[in-house]
Amino acid sequence: MATWYSVIDLLLARLDAEAAHGVALRALKSGLLPSDHRADSSSLAVRVWGRSLPNPIGLAAGFDKNAEVPDAMLALGFGFVEIGSVTPRPQDGNPRPRLFRLAEDRGVINRMGFPGQGLDAARSRLAIRARRGFVGVNVGANKDSTDRAADYVACSVALAPYADYLVCNVSSPNTPGLRTLQGRTQLADLLKRVQDAIAARPVPLVVKVAPDASDDDLDDIVAVCRELRMDGIIVGNTTLSRPPSLRSARRNETGGLSGAPLTALSTDVLRRTAQRVERQFPLVGCGGVGSGMDAYAKIRAGATLVQVYSAMVYEGPPLIRRIKEELAALLARDGFATVADAMGADL
Repeated sequence: MATWYSVIDLLLARLDAEAAHGVALRALKSGLLPSDHRADSSSLAVRVWGRSLPNPIGLAAGFDKNAEVPDAMLALGFGFVEIGSVTPRPQDGNPRPRLFRLAEDRGVINRMGFPGQGLDAARSRLAIRARRGFVGVNVGANKDSTDRAADYVACSVALAPYADYLVCNVSSPNTPGLRTLQGRTQLADLLKRVQDAIAARPVPLVVKVAPDASDDDLDDIVAVCRELRMDGIIVGNTTLSRPPSLRSARRNETGGLSGAPLTALSTDVLRRTAQRVERQFPLVGCGGVGSGMDAYAKIRAGATLVQVYSAMVYEGPPLIRRIKEELAALLARDGFATVADAMGADL
């Protein structure tokens, strides 16, 4: 697969970043990409929310916004896939260009603004797929909504029947005012409304928070999640910060930064979150994962699961197998029989 993708990558690299993403989706829908059905190392198997997964490496939200290719992504070797963010009504998002490669830094900046086909389109696709694998649904709010909590409720109620877990994304920096929902009062109100709304058909409910959260922010977020007995936290989303080490000419574009420049920050915030959570519920490490070592660092910092997205812009599907093999080797090197044994080892 690696040789095959290296040829395709030469073509994709010549396209605008968003156009290349569209080509990738079309290729996945057509079945052109080869699957990876090789068995994973037994050390990578994890159990979370009552389910057993073959490995802890998942696809982060943002790649498959409209639930077009969850099964194709699972076939590439991911242990789980997250679709979305889904908003109640279709919206165009922010004006183009809004997605930028920072090749010298192996990073990406986006200011997408939750573009998508809306709730009805995502639900119709999820409703007809066979329930196999582990697929999460990430939900958000429309930009012009007057009651954003109601948007999360509407999406959660409609999509819970088709989701293995739900994510309330309150951390995108590209919808004005969205991150204010991370405040203690606003977050408690939003999550309680969603919990109550899906009580008749409960699924694991987690919240996705920003890597820019301060210690005070984390105190509030974790306190709310513990009080409400939430099922998990994803740490984190893209960052508004700009490390001085960035070299790309695109480094000052407006939007959220992801990829390799985010690795250290997101892992540090994950560790600080885990110290506050005290194993009360699982954490998902997201941000800057491009190797087995990056995934291992997040697991040792307290993550049960790890998500990948931006690094695939540069390495494509072969990255998934490489991360899994490197992670299995690191676990064996340090004497851990399973991912669960290594979880939180650095706390």
